[in-house]
Amino acid sequence: MASGKEEAAKAYWKENVRLLITLLVIWFVVAYGLGIILAPVLNNIVIAGYPLGFWFAQQGSIYIFIALIFTYVFKMNALDRKYDVHEE
Repeated sequence: MASGKEEAAKAYWKENVRLLITLLVIWFVVAYGLGIILAPVLNNIVIAGYPLGFWFAQQGSIYIFIALIFTYVFKMNALDRKYDVHEE
């Protein structure tokens, strides 16, 4: 019985870490990749009078970060229910 709970705990943390790594990679790509590395290329595209590279560096990474927070909350609640460790 204890072995089953131990295996479930390992599976839970494996999925948890995979989710965290995925979200952090997305955030890194948007903030660093689009906001810094590809900014000169993206600056050729203008939206609402602002170059797209500038927008990603100033606003886009913040909006993506907030979206990732909500995604994390939604996915973790589902993961908690899947492994029956959710709060009532």
